[in-house]
Amino acid sequence: MVLEQKLAALRSQIDACDTELVAILAKRNKITAQVGQIKRDSGKPVYIPEREIELLAARRAQAQAQGVSGDLVEDILRRMMRESYQNQQSELACVSPELSPAVIIGGKGVMGQLFAKQLRRSGIEVRILDKEQNDSQDEVLSGAKLVLVSVPINKVEAIIENLPKLDDDCLLVDITSVKEKPVTAMLNSHKGPVLGLHPMFGPDIAHWVKQTIVVCRGRGDLKADMLLAQLKIWGTQLVEMDTKKHDEAMQIVQVMRHLTTFVYGQFLAKQTHSLREIKSCSSPIYQLELMMVGRLFAQSPGLYSDIMLAQFDNVESLLEDYQDIYEQTLIKLKNGDKAGLIEGFSDAKSYFSDSAESFLKQSRALLNKANDSKVLD
Repeated sequence: MVLEQKLAALRSQIDACDTELVAILAKRNKITAQVGQIKRDSGKPVYIPEREIELLAARRAQAQAQGVSGDLVEDILRRMMRESYQNQQSELACVSPELSPAVIIGGKGVMGQLFAKQLRRSGIEVRILDKEQNDSQDEVLSGAKLVLVSVPINKVEAIIENLPKLDDDCLLVDITSVKEKPVTAMLNSHKGPVLGLHPMFGPDIAHWVKQTIVVCRGRGDLKADMLLAQLKIWGTQLVEMDTKKHDEAMQIVQVMRHLTTFVYGQFLAKQTHSLREIKSCSSPIYQLELMMVGRLFAQSPGLYSDIMLAQFDNVESLLEDYQDIYEQTLIKLKNGDKAGLIEGFSDAKSYFSDSAESFLKQSRALLNKANDSKVLD
């Protein structure tokens, strides 16, 4: 009974600490909202890497001096920062008013809505051109300084080719996951500035900070730079590539990855074990892999089919290489060829050598979070 009373007293103290923590978080949120307002008024970006690095280093040092895990404090701070970045998105600085008015073709789609919302937060007038507005296309596009094409990948070239004449100072942009053909179509259809963008994220992001956008320049760097400057204000990471290099990279980064996940998901669906049974005996790393497989099948089948089909001709040889490596590995397993398996492991390990330790650390943090989020029956 005495031990129970001591335990209850200690738990009461923990509850008091947690209550204080919640109050401090609420106070911090109010302060970060004020920071966001100042950034907007002064034209500063939401994300300032130097400030984040400095803050994390200082708090880690303070934690270690007080006998608290630096990793724990950094985890908490990064989660709070994510909330702060989200809080600072409601109103954003406009550093490129020359982009107004903007027209988003396909603006009722999920990615179109995402860009429309962000542009409006930056004080840029946005008009939507979707199926319902086809009859008034010329009126909607009249005077536009930015036209952003956000339509399914299998329709983008036809949409671009059928655009009416745009003003010569209008920036024409597409945001599809292939770039060579759309950028070529834009250059052929429009005499003014052209830019290809590929957002490496979906519509369910909490904020734009640290989100990657691949940039493929077409024509008119001055006007393109205006949009890129606005994207930097939102906190995005911009990676510039030529269109051919981009599409080759996406064959590996997207198409091959989606195909592998697609096949593995179908394989799981044909097994006798239920997903619940598989999950119940899974390690954190496999739980994470299951999440990524499940994530694909929670989204649009049409979208992922289009992504895979759009570049199939280009990835056919990659798929043959993949199949060959798979078959070679299977032969080694059947023959009990441990030396051959180790050789294959070593070949792959050399590819990852420069990033292996970083990947190990990052994945460990993800695995801990995956384990923390488990709900025990």
